[in-house]
Amino acid sequence: MARRKERKVKVRCKICEHNIALSYKRPEELKRYMNRLGKILPRRATHFCSKHQRQLAREIKRARKVALLPYIGEGTPIRLGARGGRGR
Repeated sequence: MARRKERKVKVRCKICEHNIALSYKRPEELKRYMNRLGKILPRRATHFCSKHQRQLAREIKRARKVALLPYIGEGTPIRLGARGGRGR
């Protein structure tokens, strides 16, 4: 008995599919593509094509520069030690 090959369903880019425009002026929309530590989610998590993933990263960085988004997420503790950050 021969097994049938199952076809993978190709996931289309959300931006290409719905014709959405990313902008640094809408930080609440950009926050959806960042984790709680403030890092930009990878392509496999956002389901964007490479063109739009680069655009997303560029817009998030612009929003950070004009202080609409934080560089560090809310769940990140800031440790100020006497050793200057060294773990000795």
